[in-house]
Amino acid sequence: MTTIKLHNTRTRAKEVFTPIDPDNVRMYVCGPTVYDRAHLGNARPVVVFDVLYRLLRHVYGPDHVTYVRNFTDVDDKIIKRAEERGRPIDRITAETTQWFLEDMGALGALEPDAMPRATEYIPQMVAMIGELIDGGHAYAAEGHVLFSVESYKNYGALSGRSVDDMIAGARVEVAPYKRNPMDFVLWKPSSDDQPGWDSPWGRGRPGWHIECSAMSYELLGESFDIHGGGNDLMFPHHENEIAQSCCAHPQGEFARYWLHNEMLQVEGKKMSKSLGNFFTVRDLLDKGIPGEVIRFVFLSTHYRKPMDWTEKKAKQAEATLQNWMMATVDVDPTPPEDFRPNQKLIDALADDLNTHLALTIVNAMRSNPQNLLDHARFIGLLSDDVRADFKEHYLSMAHGFGASAELAELGMAFDHLRKEAMQTKDFSEVDQLKAAYIDAGLEVRMSKDGVELIPGPDFDPTKLEGLE
Repeated sequence: MTTIKLHNTRTRAKEVFTPIDPDNVRMYVCGPTVYDRAHLGNARPVVVFDVLYRLLRHVYGPDHVTYVRNFTDVDDKIIKRAEERGRPIDRITAETTQWFLEDMGALGALEPDAMPRATEYIPQMVAMIGELIDGGHAYAAEGHVLFSVESYKNYGALSGRSVDDMIAGARVEVAPYKRNPMDFVLWKPSSDDQPGWDSPWGRGRPGWHIECSAMSYELLGESFDIHGGGNDLMFPHHENEIAQSCCAHPQGEFARYWLHNEMLQVEGKKMSKSLGNFFTVRDLLDKGIPGEVIRFVFLSTHYRKPMDWTEKKAKQAEATLQNWMMATVDVDPTPPEDFRPNQKLIDALADDLNTHLALTIVNAMRSNPQNLLDHARFIGLLSDDVRADFKEHYLSMAHGFGASAELAELGMAFDHLRKEAMQTKDFSEVDQLKAAYIDAGLEVRMSKDGVELIPGPDFDPTKLEGLE
């Protein structure tokens, strides 16, 4: 069996992944708070853990992997958005949840096995909070329930911070009912116009952190294999999850492996509205940037390194994907039950998700269109819908030209002309023909392996008539 190695944030080392139960591999990833469109940074962990999900399914079998990603559908941001828009909260959360699923689907992400919504698990959260109070790890005060950080001696171990450092570096809510500035809210009171549920501590709603602990326990148990998310969640969210989960269920270990992806930049700068470089996934899709291009750019950088989204990278990714689609346009994918992926590709992904190397390995398969198609699909690229759109958008422009076969023939003829010119040192005909191809909307790619003619969005095959 393939050996998977993952960088465990908890131990700060790359470790061999050994599941608690190989027949029941379990992964939990923190999902979105659904009040608006997902921005580009929100999409990175979705793609990262989608690749890990695909790898786990390959190694252990699809029926032996459970992937859970939650939706936070009760939160102060959602309440504020509902007030601003004058719309019911459930309408906003239903709409934005569907937006998220559609946008992530456009990036080629598989849907997890379970996608729990926080509002569906309020009783379980109330029960866990009660257990924490009974165990001396939480206390009620002025309609709130707070977790006592001092009651958990390992608090801060994940992020490597001491409590004093966390107090100094964090924006903690100063409230008279807190025993310690770092104590965090498990339950808060709700006014009559806010969403709320009955509890032993009065009508209210859960704090943010408790929901992931309660849902992961209900769906994956007191101990599971992998917990993932962006590194911005490491503190305080993941620290708080660990504390409350380990105190509520001390016989378990909560998550064994912790994976965190780095943040995203845009053209070398942090994405922010003030810099004018903040955009959602939908913004890019509506501008005509295919979801597969976004996914390709994400995969080109290792998940533990900052990812810089640039226009140049997007164009390079689109050109590569067009090349792949031209090469595989007449190929049908191998049925999943018959496909056996190349071990080099599996080894790359098994080495802490080396997706950059995986793309390089797939790209080297261009001489074998069947391999190229099957392995691209294995990492979430060249889906049926994308290939269908490509055929319609690009190949229909070739009218009766014969598209891929004819262009391949022209490319070979051009390569022959180029090699003759290299002998005579007269490149005038080569330059003229290349200019004509470019004028017809073709990208001319020349390498030691030959010449490829790639149709762009402005490809006009009528301009090729009479050219040799």
